[in-house]
Amino acid sequence: MTVGQASIAGGERPHTPQTPKTQAAPAALAAFAQDPLGFVETAFPWGEGELRSHTGPDDWQRDVLGDITDAMRVRKPNGRDPIRYAIASGHGVGKSALVSWLILWAVSTSADAKGVVTANTERQLRTKTWVEVGKWHRLMTGRAVMKLGATALTAADKDLQNTWRVDMVPWNERATEAFAGLHNHGKRIALFFDEASAIDDRIWETAEGALTDEDTEILWFVCGNPTRNKGRFKECFHRLRHRWICKQVDSRAARLTNKDQIAGWIADYGEDSDFVRVRVRGVFPQKGPNQFIATALVEAAVQRQPLPDGSADRLAPTVIGVDVARYGDDQSVILVRKGRAVLEISRFRNKDTWEVAQHTAEKMAQWRPDAVFVDGGGVGGGVVDSLRRMHCPAIEVLFGSKALRDTEYANRRAEMWGEMRKWLQTGSLPDDRELADDLTGPEYSFVRENVIQLERKADMKARGLASPDTGDALALTFAQPVRSRASNERDGILAANTEFEVWND
Repeated sequence: MTVGQASIAGGERPHTPQTPKTQAAPAALAAFAQDPLGFVETAFPWGEGELRSHTGPDDWQRDVLGDITDAMRVRKPNGRDPIRYAIASGHGVGKSALVSWLILWAVSTSADAKGVVTANTERQLRTKTWVEVGKWHRLMTGRAVMKLGATALTAADKDLQNTWRVDMVPWNERATEAFAGLHNHGKRIALFFDEASAIDDRIWETAEGALTDEDTEILWFVCGNPTRNKGRFKECFHRLRHRWICKQVDSRAARLTNKDQIAGWIADYGEDSDFVRVRVRGVFPQKGPNQFIATALVEAAVQRQPLPDGSADRLAPTVIGVDVARYGDDQSVILVRKGRAVLEISRFRNKDTWEVAQHTAEKMAQWRPDAVFVDGGGVGGGVVDSLRRMHCPAIEVLFGSKALRDTEYANRRAEMWGEMRKWLQTGSLPDDRELADDLTGPEYSFVRENVIQLERKADMKARGLASPDTGDALALTFAQPVRSRASNERDGILAANTEFEVWND
């Protein structure tokens, strides 16, 4: 046993009360306050007893612990920036052990540390995450300083248990208070999300409030299998990756995984299947199980460059789609598309129907579109009426009306989204996060055999997603096939001056 191991072996003298009572981690533990890697290497009896076949952390675990050690030692003018660390991994790599080590390190090496640990479900939290914490607490040399209970790991000294603790807290999207008041100014805060992909975005948003204390050590550690290709966990690796230290762990590179089973999965499903992406490679799936438009399809369209001026798209129609807000937190969107490219997106909040109509008329004068399609349901009918009074011809589209191909789609909205999905195979999208989120958000179901029903906006909101107003505006540009003026002129067709030339298949 090394000197470091001997110094924190179980059986050290209990904390001795003083007047006034001080709250300090034992010196041997406090020595690792900025060094989780050193703590893990020293605090567990590697090579002995239950760990006789283990020489220490796996290489990838050692890398993560080293990253956090390095981040702990970087100071800013006002103290430390929060350390945000996200791990997406395949199955069986040992992430639960890593979470347990970090929980024990965070709370036992820093006086008055506070923390919260949660998971995707209460069952996962109680029967897996917390059980794993209990296992490693039992093996930890120096465990006497902390007491493990059914729902909390606290200081062993009962007088310190209210201020020095980490709590196991099942989450509830309707009651987020446990994640709202986690403040510990000047000391340490630690948040742990296990199987984070399935934790509701509202819990993530509430937890952000714990990151506001200045001059406070803050660690937010999230990990899990990347089972969902949207939500806050995925955003750690994409839109918010500049704020997170991210690591993806392939099960094939982990020491303890069953390599024969993994090889069988790859042979059965394929290297790039979503099954292997999630369970082996630690990569987010290309498409959710009920997701109507795959994330990969949208990402490819964002990377695709629109055709240059003078190409065949010159003869493509210019079409405007107008989605009109119905509720206070929604927005009206005017979107301009020409052929394979989205040219412009304009968004407006808190505008009445007359104002939306005026903005639409201005875009019509600017772009001289070949067709304008307006969502006429609810208050949208007022925009259509106003445009017509201004002699700006607009075509009213009712999302809930019967689909033109009613053997494939339950209504017009599902049909337009279906046409938009086909267009995305060759279309070009701007790098607009809101549009991308809108397109990949809705799920679908079948109302009868092979008839697609798109998820309602109200149901999306119930899942914590925003109304896909920009996605609906783009979908409206596919309400009907449109022939451009340029095509008419080329083919010698005379177009009426007062109405759009809209032709049906």
